[in-house]
Amino acid sequence: MDWESWQCSWDRQQELYLPEREERFRVMMDVVAAAVGPTPHVLDLACGTGTISRRLLERMPRARSVAVDVDPTMLAIARGSFAGDSRITVVTADLADPAWTESLPIEPFDAVLTATSSHWMTSESVTRLYTDLAKLVRPGGVFLNADHMPDPETPMLNAIDEVIQNAHQGQARVEGALDWEQWWATVARDPGLAEEHAGSRAIFDRHGGGEEHPIGWHCLRLREAGFLETGVAWRSINDAMVVAIR
Repeated sequence: MDWESWQCSWDRQQELYLPEREERFRVMMDVVAAAVGPTPHVLDLACGTGTISRRLLERMPRARSVAVDVDPTMLAIARGSFAGDSRITVVTADLADPAWTESLPIEPFDAVLTATSSHWMTSESVTRLYTDLAKLVRPGGVFLNADHMPDPETPMLNAIDEVIQNAHQGQARVEGALDWEQWWATVARDPGLAEEHAGSRAIFDRHGGGEEHPIGWHCLRLREAGFLETGVAWRSINDAMVVAIR
């Protein structure tokens, strides 16, 4: 299996929706390095194909990562990509399960990192997750969440952002980028991922939908969970990266 090709195709599909995706990751790594140094123990939350862990280990080769997800296709690509790399441990766990932390190593983390994951979850699940994370991050450690965080009080800006995103996606499609459904259709056609695709499809079919919240909502929930300070590390009109210090 050509795992690198799957990584590249996933990146390109995600960039269709997130043109500033690599900039977000760059800022994320800047914050981690500045906050906890060059050898962090990191929890890559809802890791997908291991995108954040790849950027982390490229930027900080002595870092260690525990990468967690529930999607079998994503996990297969992550495990295949990192096979033989002792710096990363890939764990299957469902963040919607209140007992998800039982699958993790006991030691605390210097940083917890996640991207485009919380909007898949309900408000109740995110609130409970933030409380869990406050127990996993060591004092002085950081949590960073990069996701869709639209502000319902800025409808005109939101409309401008929609125009910008539509223009970007139109050009990306002309250049051959696959969208979400097309990418998953390529997975379905690969016999080497047949079992994993079936498992992913079952997760999608039973998913009840998530909720998006503005920056202030996330910052408030994180402070209520026990983080000492919260703020914004990066933002565009409707996307942002919230940082919380434990």
